[in-house]
Amino acid sequence: MSTDLRAAGQSAHLPRKLDWTELRGADAAVAAGGPGARHAGEAAAGTHVRRYSLKAQRIVLLVWLLLSDAASLAAAFRLAYWIRFDLRITVAPEVVGSIDTYFSLTAALIALWLTAFAFARLYDTQARSGGTAESARALRACTTAVMLVVVATFLYPPFVVSRMWVISVWTLSFLFVSVNRFVARRVVRALRRRGYLLAPAVIVGTNEEAANLAAFLRDWQASGVRAVGLVATADGGKPGGAGLPVLGSVSDIAGIVREHGIEEVIVAITSASREQLLRLCEDVDELPVQLRLSSGLYEMLTTRVSVRTIGTVPLMSLQKNRLNRKEALAKALLDKSLAGCGLLLLLPVLAAVALAIKLDSRGPVIHRRRVLGSRGQQFDAFKFRTMHVNGDELLRRRPGAAEELSAHHKLKDDPRITAVGRWLRRYSLDELPQLLNVLSGQMSLVGPRMITPAEAVKYGLHRLNLLTVKPGITGLWQVSGRSDLSYEERVRIDMYYVRTYSVWLDFQILFIQTLPAVLRSRGAY
Repeated sequence: MSTDLRAAGQSAHLPRKLDWTELRGADAAVAAGGPGARHAGEAAAGTHVRRYSLKAQRIVLLVWLLLSDAASLAAAFRLAYWIRFDLRITVAPEVVGSIDTYFSLTAALIALWLTAFAFARLYDTQARSGGTAESARALRACTTAVMLVVVATFLYPPFVVSRMWVISVWTLSFLFVSVNRFVARRVVRALRRRGYLLAPAVIVGTNEEAANLAAFLRDWQASGVRAVGLVATADGGKPGGAGLPVLGSVSDIAGIVREHGIEEVIVAITSASREQLLRLCEDVDELPVQLRLSSGLYEMLTTRVSVRTIGTVPLMSLQKNRLNRKEALAKALLDKSLAGCGLLLLLPVLAAVALAIKLDSRGPVIHRRRVLGSRGQQFDAFKFRTMHVNGDELLRRRPGAAEELSAHHKLKDDPRITAVGRWLRRYSLDELPQLLNVLSGQMSLVGPRMITPAEAVKYGLHRLNLLTVKPGITGLWQVSGRSDLSYEERVRIDMYYVRTYSVWLDFQILFIQTLPAVLRSRGAY
């Protein structure tokens, strides 16, 4: 793996595919789940024992959330007072108020808001919900608290507050707390990457699915789960994987949970029989753990799974699209607004590049490449032409180059590239016309690599994942080494992006990582 990818993997926490040879020679006592297995397992997984217990870490997080939320609410209430009584923005000028009265009221209302947050489970330090879900709970809590204030004014007439102040408090408290929680999530993610606030988990199974799950949880610690070992099923299987020990068999699950302080039991469903699953559900029913079942199609499925009960039978449903409606709308707005502005601002650059291409070599300015989009729909991706029109003839003169191109779909010393084309590729200027594809809805600014119909065969079943989102002009693959990456590495990076997509990941790639990657020009050819 290239140096660029290692660096990118450290920043983006890319999972790597691991095989079973990593556990060869593991300590027998660890594999048997005997004394010292916990510490040996942590060493095998590359983790270390923290000075403070997980319980203490969660208490610190809880106190921090309470204090920061209280400070956010205090700022919101004070700003609401300033809007109503200093700026005098009001619908009822006859209502006046003393700043001392409102300051005294603020202390009581902060307690009310924090209580509403607690009922909305905003202080569940083990929760790992995304920002959208947390913001929705915060909005419901702020609305509930405001409604209680309104009801109090009706039930107790002497209690009079400005309606504009109440409206401002409702709006600002939600906004300030949402910003505070956004910062908190970023901090918590950073702490989890350093080994803090990780719930201990075991993975039931020793097959390839279990190894892939273990590798993903280890490399994406922002999920909040730390796999400490595997639990073998009765059908035997392989000795271990992903650098994790086998802590025991599924019949020993109660002892394993108690000895290692396990909070999550994750079942690689392809490794267990129906009878074993039923027995496992019965065994963990009285244990303080969360039992989770994988889909059994981890390598194939990246879309969200919902469970619906029909009659008395729970059935899983798979969303056809990787992004939900809110995510798709946010991504579309980001794509079209930035692509439209980019085309307007870059018109002089586009005209200059087109002129340079025309003067450098004969042929069209724009090259159309037939590629696959979302759901496998084919379209023409636009690029500035960077090759000679007789490129195939030039390539036939170098048989070795043709073989390399067939194997990797990239050629470092490509005889077909023009002088201007090499410069355009170096700084990714050849891809600017794809802004038109973004405006037409065929591509995104950020996404996986675009691939041709013939190239899709190399992705195997992974192509089902890849085609759940639109290809991107830039993406995690570009900021992780571009053409210096092997084909397998490019596929893995694409799959990581699809599985872990978020609007914030797009922002990070687009505004923080893409420009430095382009300026370094590494892997651009």
